[in-house]
Amino acid sequence: MNTPKRVVVTGATGLIGKSLVRALVARGDAAVVLSRRPDEARTLVPGAAAYLPWRPGDDASLDEAVDGADAVVNLGATSLFARRWSSAFKREIRESRVQGTRSVVAAIGRASRPPSVLVNASAVGIYGPRGSELVDEGSPLGDDFLAGVCISWEAEARQAEQHGARVVLLRSGVVLDPHEGALKMLLLPFRMGVGGPLLPGSQWMSWVHRDDEVGIILHAIDTPELSGPLNAVAPYPQMNFEFAKALGETVGRPSWLPVPDFAVRLAVGEVADTVTTGQYVVPRKAMGSGYAFRFPIAAAALADLLG
Repeated sequence: MNTPKRVVVTGATGLIGKSLVRALVARGDAAVVLSRRPDEARTLVPGAAAYLPWRPGDDASLDEAVDGADAVVNLGATSLFARRWSSAFKREIRESRVQGTRSVVAAIGRASRPPSVLVNASAVGIYGPRGSELVDEGSPLGDDFLAGVCISWEAEARQAEQHGARVVLLRSGVVLDPHEGALKMLLLPFRMGVGGPLLPGSQWMSWVHRDDEVGIILHAIDTPELSGPLNAVAPYPQMNFEFAKALGETVGRPSWLPVPDFAVRLAVGEVADTVTTGQYVVPRKAMGSGYAFRFPIAAAALADLLG
């Protein structure tokens, strides 16, 4: 049994953060929530040991939280799906990740008792569109916008190694949650009876159930041998048309009407690239280090989330 830990969580009110704090509390850890709105966080994620106000540049609360903690999980970042992408919003996407991580790493450097591990969010977008090529943690990196953001993000996080922290770079796939993110966007046409694959339909989708996303984070905290890139994706990616079929069957709606990629882009803008281009990413390091997936198959994951 693992000894209870003090774990600092930024981005605790986000899609992953809420589930992570619940899991930490359930297993007896002391979760310390850093949030721009701590009173709101107390309502959204009850049970944490402390709720501290923080935004990048507010060193006092960050230093108080980090000094003496066993681990920091840095999830704080503007959601890619928060609104339609513009030049200004793309700057916000980048700056929220890079500047926030820079502040966290600086606090680790100032701590008299620094945490032993930093688990820092990243994304499989770092690999760029790859078609049907198998991608693992050792694969080359991409050169598009999201890849560039993730490369800069991870570079900031790696600076914590200079302060003695083990750094895990959590490269998440499409995290399945019916209330937020890509699945919420995909659900709408299905519930209207006009759902179907996003053309061409043959693009691979590397997804992960939110519970396995949290499970991999806990595994990263608890496994001293893990460091560097860690793909947080289910072991069985699916082509988009297969995922659409499973989604339609789960919600009891048709899944035959294909959606042209230009229509998705017209509706939501450039963020459509996250679901209309493909990556076949596998969780080689997670499985190799002993993580057992609760939901390795998309149909079972969707049934759990939507059934």
